[in-house]
Amino acid sequence: MASAAQSASVIAIDGPSGAGKGVVALGVAARFGFHLLDSGAVYRAAALIAKRANAEIRSEASVLAALSIDQATFHPQGTAGLSVMIGDENVTDALRTQQVAEIASQIAVMPGVREALLDEQRSFRQPPGLVADGRDMGTVVFPDALLKVFLTASLEERAIRRANQLKEKGIETTMHTLIAEIESRDKRDSTRNHAPLVCADDALFIDSSALSIKEVIELIVAAKKKAET
Repeated sequence: MASAAQSASVIAIDGPSGAGKGVVALGVAARFGFHLLDSGAVYRAAALIAKRANAEIRSEASVLAALSIDQATFHPQGTAGLSVMIGDENVTDALRTQQVAEIASQIAVMPGVREALLDEQRSFRQPPGLVADGRDMGTVVFPDALLKVFLTASLEERAIRRANQLKEKGIETTMHTLIAEIESRDKRDSTRNHAPLVCADDALFIDSSALSIKEVIELIVAAKKKAET
């Protein structure tokens, strides 16, 4: 018999960088009172551990060795996201740097790293339910999800969104640079051999280019209700 955690409903939201997955997942979780998994934070925590251990980032064995010595702990804050600790240090803000994000992107293509982080991600599945945001949530981590969503947007729209995020942090960049970075990330995510970014056959495909956050959330809420009938 399945445990309460295993039977808890999951809404899996996958898609490329800049599609709006994080803010949409937050909104959907708030609507249903579900727990929230930002899988990117799990990978960024692993990246920060590898960085601090001076691991050779291109070496899967070196990264895995670092992860076997030091581990992060994740403390769900309801629908407010995650608080992340390494030892006694709260590293939640440290995970948001561009350098850590880039390392996370590099180690995320490693099959051993993805396998090592599977149980951590699946542990977020608790009653009354979970909204999981990532790139393989519906295809690998939660293949039995009640609802699978593939959320995307045009390359130009995603670059604009990223530029606005950086501007809020006081970071200046160019659209040319951002488009190149996003294209590189898209290629790396979609062509990796293990758990590539793909739209599940049974996923709801949403292009958010011309949609507001509220409109996307309402589409997912309606689809979830339909999936339950």
